[in-house]
Amino acid sequence: MVDIGLTHIALPVSQLERSIEFYQTYAAMQVVHQRIDAESGVAVAWLTDHTRPFAIVLIQTGSVHPVLSPLAHLGVGCQSRDEVDRLCYKAREAGVLVQEPQDSGYPVGYWAFLRDPDGHTLELSYGQEIGLAVEETGTHLIQN
Repeated sequence: MVDIGLTHIALPVSQLERSIEFYQTYAAMQVVHQRIDAESGVAVAWLTDHTRPFAIVLIQTGSVHPVLSPLAHLGVGCQSRDEVDRLCYKAREAGVLVQEPQDSGYPVGYWAFLRDPDGHTLELSYGQEIGLAVEETGTHLIQN
């Protein structure tokens, strides 16, 4: 089997372990691969939430210029509005809540923005039906 389609997004981070903890806490992600790159000596981690074959690749660098801010963001769907509120409460206490939860109606839903340790934006949402919209369009195989 060949891994095709959109598989990951890579983000530069200044402290790998701190970023791993953020994505574990607010996006329910787990490390599925971690290494020190043999050629460059750079620390790398792949994280996923196991809901689909997609990963965030965190690459530790000496300098980070956030590329996902403010409207450019990673989006995570939550199980309920209560879950969004719970995570936002935690983020508010940690000083990483950027945009309070708001309900924008269908199809945007209930959402909020958080800032990861390096300034990248993470959206928490409930009621966005992006995954469902993709499923409704059907599966298309790429043929060469």
